[in-house]
Amino acid sequence: LERLLLDNKTMFALTSSKCAVSPSTSRLPVTSIRNPMARRFAIVKATFGESERTCATASFSAEAKKFGAAVLASAIIAGPSSASIFEHTSVIGDLAGLEANPVTNARALLRNALPIDNKQIRDVQRKLESISDDLRVPGVRFSGVESSVNGAYKVVSNDSQKILAAVAPDKLKDGSTVLAELRRELEDFKVIVTNRDKQEVPYAQQRALDLVGRLEEDMVSGFPFDVPAPYDAAPLLKGRATVEVEVKVKDNPNVDAGIMTIVLDGFNAPVTAGNFSDLVQRGFYDGMEIQRSDGFVVQSGKPSSKGQDGFIDPVSRKERIVPLEIMPKTRSKNEAPVYDFTFEDVGKYRDEPALPFNAFGTLAMARREAEPNSASSQFFFLLKESELTPSGTNILDGRYSVFGYVIDGQDLLRELKAGDFIKSIKIVDGSENLVNGTRDSAAMSESTLTAEMD
Repeated sequence: LERLLLDNKTMFALTSSKCAVSPSTSRLPVTSIRNPMARRFAIVKATFGESERTCATASFSAEAKKFGAAVLASAIIAGPSSASIFEHTSVIGDLAGLEANPVTNARALLRNALPIDNKQIRDVQRKLESISDDLRVPGVRFSGVESSVNGAYKVVSNDSQKILAAVAPDKLKDGSTVLAELRRELEDFKVIVTNRDKQEVPYAQQRALDLVGRLEEDMVSGFPFDVPAPYDAAPLLKGRATVEVEVKVKDNPNVDAGIMTIVLDGFNAPVTAGNFSDLVQRGFYDGMEIQRSDGFVVQSGKPSSKGQDGFIDPVSRKERIVPLEIMPKTRSKNEAPVYDFTFEDVGKYRDEPALPFNAFGTLAMARREAEPNSASSQFFFLLKESELTPSGTNILDGRYSVFGYVIDGQDLLRELKAGDFIKSIKIVDGSENLVNGTRDSAAMSESTLTAEMD
């Protein structure tokens, strides 16, 4: 524990202070070291000299204060397991980085994570999202709303050709239709602002942003990267899918059942989202109990069979293992996620994931502490508000595979407890984006059988 603490203290100060000279990545032949603690220690030794490490350790306290106590928490609490991952909630609450101002809306996070680069539509998105700040002002700050709506309308009207030029050729018809709808919606929004109808503003904002999100998805052409072997043969979600989770709540006077809607993001986590989608189509989760609910997470996915932690593939008769899979927020074109290693393991200390633990209802895979590639079927929803787990400065980002967000029915998560159960999970949109899944295997087996009979 002392070596781990010293290691993290040193690396934090080295990457945050002026103690270190520019690190030489050529001195980092440590990817073959499997133990996370040993790998972090090796990275420090291979990258920085003794004088730099001594300077950094001495300046640790000052640097921690400068960058916020949440970073200190993440440096000390390293490598939590799926069993003990959230044992330190009081520490996190006390040391959270309250200076951070992360995006907390699940739909906004999903829009931001799309692999597109069109300045005009992103400008419209930012202007419409900024209205949320005006809504927090008592009585609504209509001057801000008016400026944002007029600005968004101006971009849509004047730069429509630039926007449509970024739409994928096979989606151009839908993109044109959505852009026309967005322009009409913004015209109606301007009337709402003129009438000072504060009750209608958030609804108009959401309608406009939904259209923006559709238009941005139309800009994604094909799949943005090649999934590396051997994971390319696993069930993959090459795009997004919408899932409905029907739950049954026991002994609760407030609610007895309900449905949550989740968007699975295969653009940024195709293997993880593909695994979950495949298990959904198999009916694996139907009837399964909620196995953990402690106010910090809601967790399920562990089979009831004794000694079984994950899904047993009926063909191989072995537990299906899903690799750690995390896409950096800032990446080059066609860049794949980081597989097999945490961000810390590969030296991405300041990188943020494309899918951060920011929103209430963030969906991620559970895994064993010292084994990044140990997830199978167990998943969890994060319940803590993001002010306590700001992006890039918490113990989860860059260490666990996020693959979706709850976009509707989040309140049900607050009601769920251990012993409640999942009645069913079904894919209601986007099932065509799943490849190498159960249906593909069934179709292949049927085709092979037909060929043999012929």
